[in-house]
Amino acid sequence: NESSGKEQEEEQEGDPEDGVTLSHFIASAASAAEKKSQRDDGEGGGGGATLADAPPFSASLDDYDDDREEEDLPSTSLSLDGATLRGRFSDDDDEDSSPPPPPPPPPLKFHLKTYGCQMNVNDSDIVRSILLNHGRADGRRSDDAASSASATASAVLGGAGVTFEETPSELDADVLLTNTCAIREGAEEKVWHRLRELRSRDAKFPVEDVRSGAVDVDVADRFAGRNFRRGERTKLAGGRRKRVVGVLGCMAERLKEDMFKHGTADLIAGPDAYRDLPRLIASLLPPDLIGDDADGARGGGGSEPVERAVNVQLNFDETYADVNPVRTSPNPNAGDSSSSSTSSSSSNPRDVSAFVSVMRGCNNMCSYCVVPFTRGRERSRDLDSIVDECARLYERDGVREVVLLGQNVNSYHDKSAAAASARPALPLAAAEGEEETKKRAGGYETSNDGFTNLYSLRGGAGHYFSDLVDAVSLVGPELRVRFTSPHPKDYPPSLLELMAERPNVCNHLHMPAQSGSSTVLGRMRRGYTREAYLRLIDDVRASIPDVALSSDFIAGFCGETEEEHSDTLSLMERVKYDQAYMFAYSMRGRTHAHRTMIDDVKDDVKARRLREVIDAFRNNVQERNDDVEVGRVRLVLVEGESRRSRKRRANGGGNGGGEDDSASWNGRTDQNKRVVFPVPSSSSQRSADLLGGGWLPDEGDVRLSLPSFLASSSSANANAAGAGAGAIAAPGSPSGVRTPPPPAVRNASLQPGDYAAVLITEAKGHTLRGRALWRATLSGFDEMTAGG
Repeated sequence: NESSGKEQEEEQEGDPEDGVTLSHFIASAASAAEKKSQRDDGEGGGGGATLADAPPFSASLDDYDDDREEEDLPSTSLSLDGATLRGRFSDDDDEDSSPPPPPPPPPLKFHLKTYGCQMNVNDSDIVRSILLNHGRADGRRSDDAASSASATASAVLGGAGVTFEETPSELDADVLLTNTCAIREGAEEKVWHRLRELRSRDAKFPVEDVRSGAVDVDVADRFAGRNFRRGERTKLAGGRRKRVVGVLGCMAERLKEDMFKHGTADLIAGPDAYRDLPRLIASLLPPDLIGDDADGARGGGGSEPVERAVNVQLNFDETYADVNPVRTSPNPNAGDSSSSSTSSSSSNPRDVSAFVSVMRGCNNMCSYCVVPFTRGRERSRDLDSIVDECARLYERDGVREVVLLGQNVNSYHDKSAAAASARPALPLAAAEGEEETKKRAGGYETSNDGFTNLYSLRGGAGHYFSDLVDAVSLVGPELRVRFTSPHPKDYPPSLLELMAERPNVCNHLHMPAQSGSSTVLGRMRRGYTREAYLRLIDDVRASIPDVALSSDFIAGFCGETEEEHSDTLSLMERVKYDQAYMFAYSMRGRTHAHRTMIDDVKDDVKARRLREVIDAFRNNVQERNDDVEVGRVRLVLVEGESRRSRKRRANGGGNGGGEDDSASWNGRTDQNKRVVFPVPSSSSQRSADLLGGGWLPDEGDVRLSLPSFLASSSSANANAAGAGAGAIAAPGSPSGVRTPPPPAVRNASLQPGDYAAVLITEAKGHTLRGRALWRATLSGFDEMTAGG
């Protein structure tokens, strides 16, 4: 729209020098939403608008700049505003003599692939739930109110008569969905490559041929679609239908209709539009695939399919709190193994750990980051819904670890009426002369007075992140609690005290520094200095001595000098992180840096600095794990057989006995460090070794003998890794204690989802190797190691 574009340019002339601030973002989006509401009111129920007449709608930080010629646009398109409920309801009753309705069409098969962060994994579980539960009154568990609510909400938007089922095969799918990441250019390039490959495979292996047996699926699955040329629109011979190729998530939100270029995509849905997917998909399909009520399936969009479907509207209230995320397969420890996968809860398949989204969006507006533009502003789920989901995961689905997720998770703030009533705002009671940044603004406080907020509207009544962690940690004594991804400014003393007090809140904190230079941090608009960050690190280690720290680093940000780069290396040497995620800077469109800075660090310099950052981390993590981990007994949440072990056994590995004939299991410690340990495959070894065939001594028997183990130590300074066969280390003791093996005890089976006490014998980078000692419980291990 040319006129609206000019109006936007005129509005931006009065903006601050960065072009866009959060207040402009909120005001612009709220205005767009109000205009949408007015349009809806004007349309009423008559539905005079058609799909072709309706303008596409998107709420974003700035108007979408569409310079394309009119003839380049599709002849028909679908947008959120373009569909009405016309034709959905009728006052005419069917005659008693009417013929029975035809059988419904078979479910549409969809395949879903995910790129990016944990939030994207959780979002894919939400998408899976919405599709699998759409239009299905049957097949859901009666107690699954959340799934029922999501199905009802989807039906209102459209897609009536359409049902879905998931397939692991891309070739067998009617709909190919890709959940995307936009955080770096490399992530987007992977998606473009995948979309071109999907189009090529679709052209060469039509879905009809696959299902008729005319295509050798094994051969086709190995085919890499390298023959699809950019700009080519795939036309299948004989009128065969194309698969629907859909792009979801952050890349879809960032690029919007640009995702349609080259003919690689048919459907685009942003992170807040997943409830609309059934309607968007139905709008692209011929009537024979969606039943007689094609107009109803398309949400009143008419009986003929459209060429392209898009909904990239940001919704500042959407948290999907009523959607019960669906994993692709049930947990082996789930209490109800008979339930269908469509009623399982959120997690990766086979995982004993589950992601739980607690808030969405980000208000920080760091200059390099595109997240506020693709995910919108912060909004939090109500605390009770989160606790209920965690309880279902723990009690019904056998999950033993929940990871609380959010783009800025520790800025969580439940402002619901119930929360405000339970936790009213506190008065501002700062000491005389104290700076505003040190005040506790109605319940909110930063990590220390060296941290500031670009977004000033924080504080007030309601539940904060410490309240949430407190409530979730009380769900069950055997449920571990983690969270990611946080901002360093939101680690108040109350949160650190809670973590130190609760044994099931993991001793691992992500502290994304991004840079060790105060001047670079200023250009990044991070809201703290190097000194404030290091003060926080000292506070954390004083409160939680056994804590593990991880971080993010960007090499080669705009204007970074060699001296500033050296500050980052010295910070890494000072802190000695246990894990780190390191990347070269990639400028993202629409960000503050894109508007106001120059990406002036050459690519070869970025690459060299990134190598130096990676080398610094690797050297430090090896040294730290040798000092802190080797010789300790750690509580490990068992995840199952390691990937390398499965691959070795699948290829016929092993030579008839010994270590090579053993399976290697893996799990994670409280500090989020991966531990690999052997489990001999022969049960005959059970009497000779501490474990065999997945069996371990039971914690109850070990507890009885542990005092004698400690009393009989022969050398307090002996290293447990070299203490000889049968010796174990005292739990929690870095130096190790030589002890005799335990007496004959009951053996207990070891399963994924169990806890095991594992002696760490070796560190290889950030992966640890060890020897399992006994099957443990979280609460029991804490009691046994208290004060040790």
